[in-house]
Formats: sequence, structure tokens, C-alpha cells
Amino acid sequence: MIIVAEGDLRELITTGSNRKYKDIVQNAKLFDGLMRAVKIMANAESLDEMKKYSFLHYEQLRYQYSGLSSVRLSNSYVHRLIFEEKEDKITLKLIEIDDTHYGNKK
Repeated sequence: MIIVAEGDLRELITTGSNRKYKDIVQNAKLFDGLMRAVKIMANAESLDEMKKYSFLHYEQLRYQYSGLSSVRLSNSYVHRLIFEEKEDKITLKLIEIDDTHYGNKK
């Protein structure tokens, strides 16, 4: 599939650094997870292939994120890569960093 990253996220993926996502860059586990997820998406022939990678926790989102999908960057964290799907293209929108995602309360 064709992967299109926007703005700061494009810089992060292509250069490995970005000020906005410095927490991701400084955490090797998260950065490796991001790069792994992008590589899997790029090599997938269809969106159905994403479902076979259970560690990504691929899902189509609802409510305020309706029309978007997400994958988890790492099983140890709740950081998610949120993206928009088209038939032959995936547009990477943003990384959602939310400590309360899925009820993970501090």
C-alpha cells in the first residue's frame, strides 16, 4: 500500500527525529514499533492483512475518530498510530498519546 505521512510525522519517519515527537524518538521501543508498523502497512497488499498481525491491535475507530483506524506501537505502552484508510493508500495522520486510552488510569 502507499503510505503518505503528513508534516511532523513525515519528518519523524524519514529522518528519525522530530521535536514534536521527541518522546517517541527517545524511547527506542516506541520508535522501533512505529517503524515496524509503517513497514508492515507499506508491505500489505490490502487492509485485511493488518488483522493477521495481532500485536498491532489494528482497529477501525469510532466516535470522535470515526473514519480513522489505528495500530498500537508497542504492547508495553498505549501509544497508537492513527491513520486514514483509502482503497489503495494509507494516510498517516498523527500519533495519539493518551495515558487514559482503554481505561489505563494512573
